[in-house]
Amino acid sequence: MKMRNKLIPILAVVGCAMAIPANAHHAFSAEFDAEKPVEVKGVVTKFELVNPHSWLYLDVKQVDGSILNWGFEFGAPFNLKEKGITKKTLTPGTEITINGFKAKNGQNFGYAVTTTLPDGSSVKTGGAQDAPETPKPVASVELTTATASATQQ
Repeated sequence: MKMRNKLIPILAVVGCAMAIPANAHHAFSAEFDAEKPVEVKGVVTKFELVNPHSWLYLDVKQVDGSILNWGFEFGAPFNLKEKGITKKTLTPGTEITINGFKAKNGQNFGYAVTTTLPDGSSVKTGGAQDAPETPKPVASVELTTATASATQQ
């Protein structure tokens, strides 16, 4: 009985600790490069409102006419909803511009700091606390071979 009486407080503390939401997860700098700003104009193909980070995919027309699909990490669904961003706001076919930072792995992924909607309004769509606020200006709103090279320097 005495062992059981000692075990109950320990289990209570462990249970409480597990009930506290985990706040730590990957940092911006683990996946994205603050030295590689990118501004991409394209057409939404898919928008996933999932925790802890939403993802938006868009087709971007290249200089040679080919289409390249990009994926951008957004903030949590609840935070986006508070800013007026929902599945109805970013439906497939919507043309938008994203300012953010390119993924460190060099693939067509990035972190969205701001998204400019068709009506010209700009919304902060990123959610990482350690992300830079504003990317350095990029020469073009359409991702071209020249722009991609310039943003990687």
